[in-house]
Amino acid sequence: MDFNVRKLATDAGIFFSRAVQFTEEKLGQAEKTELDTHFENLLSRADCTKNWTEKIYRQTEVLLQPNPGARIEEFLYEKLDRKVPPRPTNGEILGQFMLEAAKEFGPGTPYGSTLIKVGDCQRRLGGAEREFLQTSSISFLTPLHNFLEGDWRTISRERRLLENRRLDLDACKARLKKAKAAETKAAAVPDFQETRPRNYVLSASASALWNDELDKAEHELRVAQTEFDGQAEVTRLLLEGISSTHVNHLRCLCEFVEAQAMYYSQCHKYMLELQRELGRWLCIRFHSYVCKIDPHHSSPPVNIWRSQKSPTDRSAFLPLNSASPLETDALQIEEVQPPASGTRKAKVLYDYDAADSSELSLWADELITVYTVPGMDSDWLIGERGNQKGKVPVTYLELLS
Repeated sequence: MDFNVRKLATDAGIFFSRAVQFTEEKLGQAEKTELDTHFENLLSRADCTKNWTEKIYRQTEVLLQPNPGARIEEFLYEKLDRKVPPRPTNGEILGQFMLEAAKEFGPGTPYGSTLIKVGDCQRRLGGAEREFLQTSSISFLTPLHNFLEGDWRTISRERRLLENRRLDLDACKARLKKAKAAETKAAAVPDFQETRPRNYVLSASASALWNDELDKAEHELRVAQTEFDGQAEVTRLLLEGISSTHVNHLRCLCEFVEAQAMYYSQCHKYMLELQRELGRWLCIRFHSYVCKIDPHHSSPPVNIWRSQKSPTDRSAFLPLNSASPLETDALQIEEVQPPASGTRKAKVLYDYDAADSSELSLWADELITVYTVPGMDSDWLIGERGNQKGKVPVTYLELLS
């Protein structure tokens, strides 16, 4: 083992000198070299970039992998420089459970066949999620991670080195200041009238020694200034590179948004296909059930799910084979008269807002009188509440005997 005592002593002396300078600066007993305003702005911008990049990176990890245990496992594999084993997504696991349950309940049963359809859709959703996670990790997380672990570490190392060079420079300035003060005192003209005896030979020798010390301090200051200027230029170039980092992160952010949009678009497509498939299947099942209990029932099956409608759209509650009241020939509600017989009472199931003046608004749980008129769509009735009258949808009513 090569143990260099001289180098160790030199390093210890430099460390002690920096510690003394740093302490005196904190106590306000020493001057500090200030950086220019542009340099300070670059430092502040770099710190801001690092802090927000780190927050965005961590929260994106949480978004892509909500399970903290899985994140810790991935972190350990990364530190061990090993490939993370493939892990099924939650959608794939759910789909597999549904398919296995369908085998137990019987694929030919209504519940079992539905589990097969939904389970297959969940597996496709899980596959889309897996593809989204991989794309996001490559196009967004990896660049942010490379900046934090690569570029930022380089910037931090150079900034620490610049701070050490500044402490050395200020320590040299302090030593030069002390040497000048001592040299001035030693070179002062002796006072021959003073009562205390003085060795003027030693005084002249001390003046020569302080002159040598002053020359040495000036030389050290020039060297320290050169090293500080060189390190400041290196650090400045690295800090100015933050602008290119922003451009790169902007491109990665756009790619992340594209991957996210594609993922949600695929999920929406899969769910619409499942909804339509289940809607057709359930309608056929329901129609066959109605035909069994009512052999004279001849109405075609109606899709009970309107996938193209928003859940908050009130027309989503209306049957698909019914025409909108706005699309039919407008009835003259004022001219409609109730039949002599055939009026019934009906209980309103849901609130309903009239679309136009030909309709009657409804409130849940109220009782109204309803009847039909010749030529009117079978999905609509005429409703009366006191002196108010208008068309109302059958699906919002419970007809009472």
